[in-house]
Amino acid sequence: MKKTLLLNIPLVLVLLLTVHSCGDAVREEQRAPDRDNARSRAVEVPAFNRDSAYFFVDQQVAFGPRVPNTEAHRKAGEWLAQTLGGFADTLYIQRTRTRAYDGTVLNIKNIIGVFQPEKTSRILLCAHWDSRPYADHDPDPEKHYTPIDGANDGASGVGVLMEIARIISEKSPNVGVDIIFFDAEDYGQHQSITRPDQDSWALGSQHWARNPHRSDYNARFGILLDMVGASGATFKKEGFSMLYAANIVRKVWNIARRQGYEHYFLNREGGYITDDHYYINKIRGIPTINIIHQDETTSHGFFPEWHTTGDTMEVIDPETLKVVGQTVLAVLFSEN
Repeated sequence: MKKTLLLNIPLVLVLLLTVHSCGDAVREEQRAPDRDNARSRAVEVPAFNRDSAYFFVDQQVAFGPRVPNTEAHRKAGEWLAQTLGGFADTLYIQRTRTRAYDGTVLNIKNIIGVFQPEKTSRILLCAHWDSRPYADHDPDPEKHYTPIDGANDGASGVGVLMEIARIISEKSPNVGVDIIFFDAEDYGQHQSITRPDQDSWALGSQHWARNPHRSDYNARFGILLDMVGASGATFKKEGFSMLYAANIVRKVWNIARRQGYEHYFLNREGGYITDDHYYINKIRGIPTINIIHQDETTSHGFFPEWHTTGDTMEVIDPETLKVVGQTVLAVLFSEN
């Protein structure tokens, strides 16, 4: 995904550059089916269905690489909007055109599901739904400009959040929830470019942070899910998450530990990763953390199939999806 992994650095200063957009953003608001006002108020945390989450991941990958301006991207976006809209109280589709690092004008859309919009106390959950246009870390150099399936890098986080959307449409927490699927997160510079531009990544979240679906939007905190489906995944306390929202990191990691997931959620600090959460923190001011797979055994610091043609459904482990999904559900239902 993006990402420059900066390890063992106490503070990283990243200069934000302006994202150049072409044309005006178009926001479409669609009303999802009315929900029963008598929502369930069960105190216990609902069970996360790992098979349902796996299905949601598989459905995305089946469209093919979800690269902006492609037919697979268009069809996948329609399916995501329809499915999330069936669970949410309100669905927003935030369309815009933005210029990528190579001058390509991308037609992108952020897909936003709102649950219990009447609640003023809100939690933001997010992931990116696009996939990388280049397998630029593939062991075969001939594939370095081949689009990837992005089963783990993108689809896994969306799959977990779609299952959470299904669950909270039936059993509501005591807070409002907003689920955002960001677009054009992974259309950053090709790894062959020697002068990196960190702001070439996360274009959808940069646009939303400056132009939220509601001008007065705010949330108590946010959680970003990125690469949360691989077998044996390990989630360290990511650097920018600790910088901007250390108390939320501690909250989430403590809940994971109480559930017996300490072998996934490691009590160790990881690298600073420029991801969607960085711009939500920096531009929008909402304290947001990143649950992201970090692997110190690889040269790039992520799961072995990262940005390769090997990021397929073969990588996905339903148990990892459950660990992350159950933890996030427990966080939601612990809020008053």
